[in-house]
Amino acid sequence: MDTPILDKLIEQLKMMPQDLQWRVLEFAHALASSTIQGVFGRQLLYFAGSIPPDDVKLMRQAIEQDCEQVYLNK
Repeated sequence: MDTPILDKLIEQLKMMPQDLQWRVLEFAHALASSTIQGVFGRQLLYFAGSIPPDDVKLMRQAIEQDCEQVYLNK
């Protein structure tokens, strides 16, 4: 474990109120007990090129337009 990271984390925790410290602890427990899911990228190569280029272009445009929006009232 990298000690400088631990030192910085402890430094931040000391400045937090106790309720936030508990939230950090709960989050750390959740991370420690989580398992990595998924597959290696090479297993996904089978799907490379399976989306038609026109559809990829439409998706890219939708992402560029809609993902830069911030809706504060939702």
